[in-house]
Amino acid sequence: MKTAVSYGHPVIAGPGTEAALAAAGVRVAAYFSLTKPRIVLMVLVTVGVGFLLGARKSAHPATLTLTLLGTALVAAGASTLNQWWERERDARMRRTSNRALPSGKLSSAEAALFGVALGVAGGLILLMGVNFLAAAVAVATLLLYVLVYTPLKPRTTLNTAVGAIPGALPPVIGWAGATGTLGIESLALFLIVFLWQFPHFLAIAWIYREDYQRGGMKMLPEFDPLGLLTARQATSYALALVPAGVLPAMVGLAGPYYFAGSLVMGMVYLFAAARFWASVSDGAARRLLRTSFVYLPAVLLLLVLNPMPA
Repeated sequence: MKTAVSYGHPVIAGPGTEAALAAAGVRVAAYFSLTKPRIVLMVLVTVGVGFLLGARKSAHPATLTLTLLGTALVAAGASTLNQWWERERDARMRRTSNRALPSGKLSSAEAALFGVALGVAGGLILLMGVNFLAAAVAVATLLLYVLVYTPLKPRTTLNTAVGAIPGALPPVIGWAGATGTLGIESLALFLIVFLWQFPHFLAIAWIYREDYQRGGMKMLPEFDPLGLLTARQATSYALALVPAGVLPAMVGLAGPYYFAGSLVMGMVYLFAAARFWASVSDGAARRLLRTSFVYLPAVLLLLVLNPMPA
């Protein structure tokens, strides 16, 4: 016996439907770009290293997952609110003029609401799923980044030093998430990321000095046309990073292989900064920038591979 099967009429997407889907895709991509996913990824790497070192292989995976998730949302919220605040200056710079807000893909109200929602959600996840200290450090990071660092960028070159503080707090969030405390170990992690940022961002400031001036950002190269002060500061911070880089081994957080590896990487970073100082140029700044992208992941990997037992 055959059973009759009735099929409904197929739904054919017309030009209007395709256009609507395309527009929705553009908006989703625009929202995603506001979060600066590459920066969030780097933040999560440092958070994860801080957590694993604090836990010393005894952490609950769920706590690690919630720490990463909460911090990711807070970091994404901070990046979104930063772009909301700087939307007019971004429109004047070539490297940022195509961002979601200057290009009109999203409205400022949409971005502001999205950023606040991300920050609140991330803070609540850390507060309810991890601990109060991790949530407090994460919220402090967002507030420093958005309400202190961002307004200072068009006012003073000290914005780089101020911005390095929230930039160095993610491993502290991880440590706090694993231990519920802060100590010399978390300070050692903070110092490495804090000092690493200066040669990194000074190289960027030199490479994009004209763009930053168009955007009204007060970066050191604007007042240092020859670049000697910029390069000297980059070298000074790279020099300070050499002893700071071995500090985890000195406080019992990492072993001898880490000590040797971090010392070598610190000298490589210092050499790249010194070359920039010896001959200020865009090429030397780019070499320093590339070295900065190698230094931090290498040191973090060494910390994970050669920790000391608790």
